[in-house]
Amino acid sequence: MKTERRQLSTAEERRETVLRTAIGAFAARGYFGTTTTDVAKAAGISQAYVYRLFPNKEALFTAVVDHCFVRVRAALEGGAANAPSGDPEAVLASMGDAYAHLISDNNLMLVQLHAQAAAVSEPAIREAVRRGYARTVEYVRSASGGSDGQVQEFFAVGMLCHLLVSIDAEAVSAPWTRTLTAGITHY
Repeated sequence: MKTERRQLSTAEERRETVLRTAIGAFAARGYFGTTTTDVAKAAGISQAYVYRLFPNKEALFTAVVDHCFVRVRAALEGGAANAPSGDPEAVLASMGDAYAHLISDNNLMLVQLHAQAAAVSEPAIREAVRRGYARTVEYVRSASGGSDGQVQEFFAVGMLCHLLVSIDAEAVSAPWTRTLTAGITHY
């Protein structure tokens, strides 16, 4: 009788699995409302194993924030690569469209919102958010060739997109929602 050997995952593979799972857990309840037990249960591992991978909840959350910024960067790179021309406006528009597709995954958007809220009072999270934005702003500036004003507008519209998606503004037919949603595409 032949027995199959079970392939064990490496710590790095498990770490990636925990990060992907933690996105959903932190999206649902935020940094302050999510425990490492919640993440462990969602990942199908013990809480002790979570602590073998991450020294504490703060380190886990900042790793999730970093992971989300990596996903944002990948989406923006795809958008820049698909731009119809090298004109800054065309590149920024294509990156914006790619980002709009990305945040249709509400979990990623919610983690970003929770991270910004937690950054107000948690220095390590604040630093993770700053690092992520610093890298993202510099990438957008470099890839688009846009001016400071164009890059600022790109991020301002992105923040507006977060607001519109989080309050489901398109479900409300009112002058204020029409004003805020005009010209903004969501998926």
